[in-house]
Amino acid sequence: MITPPLFPWRLILASASPRRRQLLQGLDLPVEITRVDVDETPPEGMPNAEVAEHLARRKAEAWQGTLEPDQVLITADTTVLIADELLNKPVDPEDARRMLRRLSGHLHRVITGVCLRTVRGMTSFADSTDVRFTNLTDEEIAYYVDRYHPMDKAGAYGVQDWIGYVGVEHMNGDFYTVMGLPLHRVHQALKQLPTPANG
Repeated sequence: MITPPLFPWRLILASASPRRRQLLQGLDLPVEITRVDVDETPPEGMPNAEVAEHLARRKAEAWQGTLEPDQVLITADTTVLIADELLNKPVDPEDARRMLRRLSGHLHRVITGVCLRTVRGMTSFADSTDVRFTNLTDEEIAYYVDRYHPMDKAGAYGVQDWIGYVGVEHMNGDFYTVMGLPLHRVHQALKQLPTPANG
């Protein structure tokens, strides 16, 4: 006998990230993959700590599909902050190396914003984790950028990659927030959603 899922929800993940897809499938709920493209430029004057949640909501609002009563659209965005400087996705390998030199030997904060949208409305939140990198050599940074091509990652690194194995000295918070989706918070948010109406 197969144990049924804990929730009556079918999830739609609007993300091109294979990491988020892998993580969300770990909740043992049906997951459909779609994508949405938005301008990720934050509004002028917005505090950098609020950008991730803002972009997650913007992505949810921009999605043009139709939700069934038992479907939840999930969107997310991850930002990296060091001394309140926002490190977005690198524009080229040199920019990636610059970001990693900036992070080397220092503490930074990773914030992932998440938005859940149903036929009844939207709810959103942000979760943050502090990460300290060890001192990385120029050779290590060049090796990582050349081999792993982290152009699609905020701060130019993926914690689940080689750089995370050798470079992360300390972490205070949720590993999955750094990876791109704080599953414990998503689980809690799903628990708080009203049971979907029939049909």
